[in-house]
Amino acid sequence: MRVMKLIIKNMLRHKLRTFLTVVGIAIAVMAFGLIRTVITAWYAGVEASAANRLITRHAVSFIFPLPLAYESRIEKVPGINLVTYANWFGGVYIDKNQFFARIAVDAEHYFDVYPELIVPQDQLATFKRERNACIIGSQIAERYNLKIGDIIPIEGDIYPGRWEFVVRGIYKPRDKGTDPSNMIFHWQYLEERMKEEAPVRSGQVGWYVIKINNPAEDAQVSRQVDDLFANSPAETKTETEKAFQQGFMASAGAIITAINLISFIVIGIIMLVLGNTMIMAARERVREYAVLKTLGFSTWHLVGLIAGESLAISTLGGAIGLAVTFPLTAAFAEALPKGWFPVFNVEPITIVLAGSAAILVGVIASVFPIQRALGTSIVEGLRQAG
Repeated sequence: MRVMKLIIKNMLRHKLRTFLTVVGIAIAVMAFGLIRTVITAWYAGVEASAANRLITRHAVSFIFPLPLAYESRIEKVPGINLVTYANWFGGVYIDKNQFFARIAVDAEHYFDVYPELIVPQDQLATFKRERNACIIGSQIAERYNLKIGDIIPIEGDIYPGRWEFVVRGIYKPRDKGTDPSNMIFHWQYLEERMKEEAPVRSGQVGWYVIKINNPAEDAQVSRQVDDLFANSPAETKTETEKAFQQGFMASAGAIITAINLISFIVIGIIMLVLGNTMIMAARERVREYAVLKTLGFSTWHLVGLIAGESLAISTLGGAIGLAVTFPLTAAFAEALPKGWFPVFNVEPITIVLAGSAAILVGVIASVFPIQRALGTSIVEGLRQAG
């Protein structure tokens, strides 16, 4: 108890210095939390990937379509439970800043392959019956104040013309990492327009989604699927959903690595700020530590006194930084163009890393002052002028 009182008194001895140190640590922890949240949000799609789903796309590039006729052949491959398909639609809703994924899908089976998209059964049944119906994510509905029965007009770019979709369902994400900002509609609706307006583009899909029985057989099933279309005009590349998502991330890999590195540089800044404060305090208190030794304070008392002050400052700064991280990330998400990061949450691992870093820095920053206090004899300490 006596040591605790001394720790508090030492912290308050130089109020401005302690305050600035706490603020510096809080800002650093806050910056670390925000940067890490951006990184986890960037990889949210990868982390949400299912182990039992494979993606089959064109071997050259994702932008090239595949024939719809491939579906029946893929279904015959052993180990496959279900096959569905999808097509990127694009288009502009309101203006080009209003981004969210618009995907034409196989309405019959798509939601069976993606059980994490929770749609009420009555809404799903209505969606399947109406050719121009669509299902939107809960985030889209909230963002644009859309409800069942509303019409969403889209100005096509990849598929030119004016398109109108009727909202017949609103899905909710089953998991925290599931994207709640997609618009899903009938591929058949797209196909009918293409047959009339651009017959050369009909009978094509963007990619196939394959649900397999055993995730351990993903490599074998992938190889069998690709062997079916080897040396054909549209060869395929089949990979796990996670690998497919990581392929999109690869183009920005260097940027994400740099951001990740910066987040840990921030931890170094915390250590420098707190270390500087504790070294200054140790230099000023050499004489006091000698007096404490003379009065019978043990080595552990001194260690507790110095480490306790360092940990108290770092913990206080870390707690304030973490508390501010949540409203800061919420404000940051609001400031971003809509649709950039559909899932933007402070993950538990970010909180653990930031909190652990603050505590670890508090311990490390106390090492040099402790060594100096314990290594200085009583006589040398009493000679110290200050």
